[in-house]
Amino acid sequence: MATALVTGATAGLGREFAEQLAARGDDLVLVARDAQRLEQVAADLRAAHGVQVRVLPADLTHRAQLHAVAEVLADRSAPVDLLVNNAGFGSRRGFVSNALEEEEAAVDLMVRAVMVLSHAAAGAMRERGRGSILNVSSVASFAAMGHYSAIKSYVTVFSEALATELGPHGVRVSALCPGFTRTEFHDRAEMNMSRLPEALWLDAPSVVRDGLASVAAGQVVSVPGPQYKVLVGLLRVVPRRITRRVAGELAARRRRR
Repeated sequence: MATALVTGATAGLGREFAEQLAARGDDLVLVARDAQRLEQVAADLRAAHGVQVRVLPADLTHRAQLHAVAEVLADRSAPVDLLVNNAGFGSRRGFVSNALEEEEAAVDLMVRAVMVLSHAAAGAMRERGRGSILNVSSVASFAAMGHYSAIKSYVTVFSEALATELGPHGVRVSALCPGFTRTEFHDRAEMNMSRLPEALWLDAPSVVRDGLASVAAGQVVSVPGPQYKVLVGLLRVVPRRITRRVAGELAARRRRR
């Protein structure tokens, strides 16, 4: 019986990861800030799939709580076979316009927490000679479109480097890089996405299926959706000055609305 630990497990992609992992028979450790919501998700999954679900309420921007989760991943007596670093949030404001405290929290959650939890899991997995780490990044990691892009660029490159380091030891690491996906993410960030073309939207179940299949297959960077595969292919070859110009124009349009 495999065990998976999922961060940000009560909403969006994290909730979908928990559902699909439970459906295939994995026991779960679910991490999120809202203890009551965690308990409800856990109860639903136990009832629907008959798996064991442990809840671990934690704010991963707080160091003590983050390290408590890391200790679970490092525990050799109760191995975690798959770590899904999913917790994150976005912002509709530009870096300078936003509160510095929120930008620092974004780094703590989507950079520092990913690093700390991956380090804990990787050490235990390398000893066992097996295990998987799936880091949720973004198509934004291939562009220069604000602080979120910079953060997710770290996640993608870090995942690639970690995959190279751990591959010879039987441990797989993958960065999942979706584009716009229908979840609570944009609503919570107060982003108006009404003008986004329908063709650019992905659905959460498909994104999660792609991510789980990719890490199982040892695919280091996974970009769900044919439209985003094409986009990322272009971003890899288009000069950065052009992507910066496009990003600036998009930001200016957003400010005028």
